[in-house]
Amino acid sequence: MAPLPLFLLFLSCLLFLQPSHSLLSANYYRKSCPKFEQIMQETVTNKQITSPTTAAATLRLFFHDCLIEGCDGSILISSTPFNKAERDADINLSLPGDAFDLVVRAKSALELSCPGVVSCADILAVAARDLTTIVGGPFYNVLLGRKDGLTSKASSIEGNLPRPTMSISQIISMFASRGFSIQEMVALSGAHTIGFSHCKEFSNGIYNFSKTQQTDPSYNPRFAEGLRRACSDYQNNPTLSVFNDLMTPNKFDNLYYQNLAKGLGLLASDHALYSDSRTRTYVEMYAADEKAFFEAFGRAMEKLSVYGVKTGARGEIRRRCDAFNSF
Repeated sequence: MAPLPLFLLFLSCLLFLQPSHSLLSANYYRKSCPKFEQIMQETVTNKQITSPTTAAATLRLFFHDCLIEGCDGSILISSTPFNKAERDADINLSLPGDAFDLVVRAKSALELSCPGVVSCADILAVAARDLTTIVGGPFYNVLLGRKDGLTSKASSIEGNLPRPTMSISQIISMFASRGFSIQEMVALSGAHTIGFSHCKEFSNGIYNFSKTQQTDPSYNPRFAEGLRRACSDYQNNPTLSVFNDLMTPNKFDNLYYQNLAKGLGLLASDHALYSDSRTRTYVEMYAADEKAFFEAFGRAMEKLSVYGVKTGARGEIRRRCDAFNSF
């Protein structure tokens, strides 16, 4: 029989080697914060009613958080004179304020009910799921118990978030390096069924595309003409934007995929999903079957929501979502 100290050491090693996401659970706050779900639902619903773009904003914020250091709320940290945080990286400067505001509101309400218990990372994960459901999308399970990350650096962003100008091979490789299949990547791209994109993100496709063509031929000609009119002043007004899904911009459905076949995709990466044989099969599948899309999106979001999560001493429960406790 092994001496007790060695046995305890063996157990501690097992816990250390155990994947972080296996330490999460659906009812993590049942005893420590019994009103967690109620507070989240009320806060999320009220925010979405007053600011209908909150759902798309929060989904985007969640993606930009998880794909860097994992789903640890590092995107929420504000920069200081000593550290330029993730949210101030070039690609994150356009993240809508409504999503940040929602997290702050939820954290404030939860701190009054159960101070020092609920992580900002869990708030963001649940908010993204609840808002998806509110605007018509699928319900999926979100495990709880994430800790908030201890680092947030703008320098970690470049090359680790998909850009509209990236080739489909680059995007596939980026997701594959995080353990996501091509099908899962296409399903997650369906989040573009809601929200908007700034004109500067697709201007190369509608203005002076080449020496012989003004517009990328992937665009429906009438759609491209409408985009040029809508974005005519984008160089002077960088806030100009267009809905990702022209048909049902505020409803989570499968029309995003149907639009791609009609040349109504907004971003170059959207067009690439339809033109590349590796992804087109799934685009056509989800365009024809909304139920299949919802099921695939839900599974992919469940997988994304536990990617790189922090537990135990690898994280903390922040007192404020925009600052580490040590500052």
